[in-house]
Amino acid sequence: MQEVTLFVAILLGVGFLLAKLGQLVRLPSVTGYILAGLLLGPSGLHLITVEEIGTRLSHFTQIALMLIAFGIGEHLEIRKLRHQARSVGWIGISESLAAFLLVAGGLYFLTPFLLANTGTWQWQDFFVFAILLGAIAVETAAASTLHVTRELKASGPLTAALLPVVAVDNGLAIMLFGITSSVAHNLMGVGGSMPLVALMASMTEIVLSLLLGVVTGLTIDAVVRRLKHRGEMLTIGLALLLLCGEVARLLGFSSLLAGMAAGFTIVNRDYRDVRLFRALNAFETPVYVLFFTLAGAHLDLSMLQVAGWVGFFYFCLRVAGKVSGAMWAARRSSAQPMVRRYLGFTLVPQAGLAIGLILLLGGDPSLSRYSSLITQVVLAGVILAELLGPICTKMALERAGETHVVEEAEANGKQLVDADSIGLVPWHWARLKPPAEPKGVVLFGASHHATIGSLARMATLFAHHYGSRPLAVRIVLPEGERAVAAGEERQLFANATAEAGSLGYELATSVVRAETVAEGIVDVARQSEATAIVLGHPLKGTAQDFQRVVDAVAAQAPCPVVVVRFAGVLHTERILVPLVNLEDLEVMRPAILALAQVGEHRLTFLHLLSPESAAAERTEARQRLVDWVAAAGLGCMVQCQVVTTEARVLAIVKMSSHHDLLVMAAPQAIGLPRLFLGSLAEDVALRCATPLLIVHNPDYSPAGAESPQDS
Repeated sequence: MQEVTLFVAILLGVGFLLAKLGQLVRLPSVTGYILAGLLLGPSGLHLITVEEIGTRLSHFTQIALMLIAFGIGEHLEIRKLRHQARSVGWIGISESLAAFLLVAGGLYFLTPFLLANTGTWQWQDFFVFAILLGAIAVETAAASTLHVTRELKASGPLTAALLPVVAVDNGLAIMLFGITSSVAHNLMGVGGSMPLVALMASMTEIVLSLLLGVVTGLTIDAVVRRLKHRGEMLTIGLALLLLCGEVARLLGFSSLLAGMAAGFTIVNRDYRDVRLFRALNAFETPVYVLFFTLAGAHLDLSMLQVAGWVGFFYFCLRVAGKVSGAMWAARRSSAQPMVRRYLGFTLVPQAGLAIGLILLLGGDPSLSRYSSLITQVVLAGVILAELLGPICTKMALERAGETHVVEEAEANGKQLVDADSIGLVPWHWARLKPPAEPKGVVLFGASHHATIGSLARMATLFAHHYGSRPLAVRIVLPEGERAVAAGEERQLFANATAEAGSLGYELATSVVRAETVAEGIVDVARQSEATAIVLGHPLKGTAQDFQRVVDAVAAQAPCPVVVVRFAGVLHTERILVPLVNLEDLEVMRPAILALAQVGEHRLTFLHLLSPESAAAERTEARQRLVDWVAAAGLGCMVQCQVVTTEARVLAIVKMSSHHDLLVMAAPQAIGLPRLFLGSLAEDVALRCATPLLIVHNPDYSPAGAESPQDS
C-alpha cells in the first residue's frame, strides 16, 4: 500500500508538472499527462512498471472510465440534440464506416508488402487481420475528447455534435468488432457463428448495457434528488456509478455504454437535477490525471519500431476515414459549416475501448496468431493518436471559435500593464477649496508620464482630506538609473500641476537626490511634515523590487502610505472596500474618507467570512459594518455586504468587475511572517484588472484600536 501511495503521488505530481509545461506551448493538458506517463513508464525512466500498471493501479482506470462515460451522457440531452439528431446519426455512421473500410481495405492490400514475417499467411489471413483492425479503428477516445472540451470550456454547434458522435462511435465499434470476430472464426474454420448471429449477439450486449445504465440512472436520480448536501450526493452517486461499472464488467457488458446511459437518463428527466454532475466535476480532476498518466505509461514506444509502417498506415488511414466520412455526411445532412469543416479532426484521439478490444482479442485462442501483431499495430496507432489527437481536437475547436477560456495571465490579471492602456477620467465634479493655512504635504513620486496624472489626483484628494497641499517629488539616484532630461522632467511636473489645478489645488514640486528611492521619500516626508505618501506601482522593474521599496517606506514613514496599482482607466465613482477583519476599516479610514468626501461616490463594503460562519455571526458582522459607516459620517451612497467564500481572492476579483476602484488594507506583517501568512491585497493586485489602492497606516495599531462599536 505504501508503494501504491508513492506511485499515485509521483503520477499526480509529474502529470501536473508536464501539463503546465505543455500549456506554455499551447498543448492540451491531456497531452502533458500522457507524456508524463511515457516518461515514467517502461518507455522512459521505468519508475512505473507493467506490474504496477496492470495490478496495483488498474482500479483508477476503471473509476475514470465510468466518470468519463457518465460525463458524456450529460451532453446527450434530447432537448438540445433534437434539431441535429439526424445529422449526428448520419455523421457517426458515415465516419465510422469510412474509417472501417479505409483501414480494412488499405491494410489488406498493404500488409503483404509491409510485413516480412507473414510468409505462411494466405489471403484469408490478411483479410481477417485487416477487418479486425478496421473494427477497432472505429473507436474514438471519449476520455481525451471530453477532457479537451472541458478544459477549453467549449460550446457551440461543433461541440454539441462532437460528444454524441463519440457515443455513436463506441457503440458501432462494439457491434463491428462482434461481427468481424464472427467472420474471422468462420474463415478460420473453428466453428464460429454466422455473421447474423454475431450481429444479434453484439446488439444484445449493447441493449443490455444501455438497459443497465438506464436502471442505474433512475436509481441515482431517485436517491440524489432527495439529498441536499453536495458531499452526500457525491458519495452515494459515485457508489452507485462504480457499482454499475462492476456489474457490467462481471456480466460481460460494456461499462462505457452503461455509464453513458446513466448520465443520459439523469439529464433527460423532466425536472433535470444535474447537481451530481457538478459534484463529480470537483472530484474527477485528480482521477483524470491518474487515468491519462497511466494511459501514457501503458504506451510502449518500442511498438512503433515493431509494428513499423503498418502502425503508421493504420493511424493515417483511420484519420483519413474519420475526416472524409464526417465531412461527406455533414455536407449531405446540411450540418452547420463549422461542423462540416472541423468535426472529423476532433475524432482523431483513440485509446480506452480500443485497448479493451485488443485485450478481448488476446483472450481468444482461435485468433492468437493475429492478436500479437494486431496489439502492436493498434498500440502504435494509439501512441500517435493520443499524442496528436488532443492537439487536433484543440485546434479544431479553436478554429471553430467555440473555446471560451482566456489565457491564464489575462484571467488572473497578471498581464503586464501597458503604459498606453492607463488612463484617467477627467475631473467633472466641482473644484475643491484649499485650506487657507495648509498643514504639511501629501507627497507623491513623479516618474512616468502615464501615471503622473493619476498620482497627482490621488495626492490632491488626500491633501484635501488632511488640510494639506500636494507635493510632487522626483527622486534622483547617484547611479544605476538614467537621469531624466530637463525637458522631460518639466513635462512631468507640468502634467501633475495641470491635474492638481483641475481639482482647485496648486502643486508644489521638488527634485531630491538620495542613495535609494525609499530613503529619499522618507527624508522628504519627515522634513515637510507629510500627512500621507502616495506611491504608484511602477511600469517597469519587478514587483519584488517595488515591494521592498514600499516596505522600507511604510516601516519608516511618519504617516499613512497609499500604493496605487494601475489597471486601465482610473475612476473613483464606484468603490469596493473588501475586508477580512473589521479592524481593517481603521487602517483604510483615511483613504475611505478622502474619496467619499468629494463628488458623488458609491461605496460597497464587502466583509468576507468563512463558509462555516453561522447566521448570527454574519448578522453581527453586518451590523458592525453599519455602525462603523454611521460613526464615520459617510454621506455618500453606501452598501454593506457580508458574504461567505472558500476563496477570498476569487470573490473579490469577481465583485471588482462591477466597480471602478478597490481600496484594501496592507498586511501588518513584513519579511518572513508575510512570506508565511501571505498578503490578500497583494494577491488581489496580481489577479485583478481594476485599479487598486493598498493602504499602510502606521497611525493604527490593532492592539490598541477601538472597535467600530466604540468609535
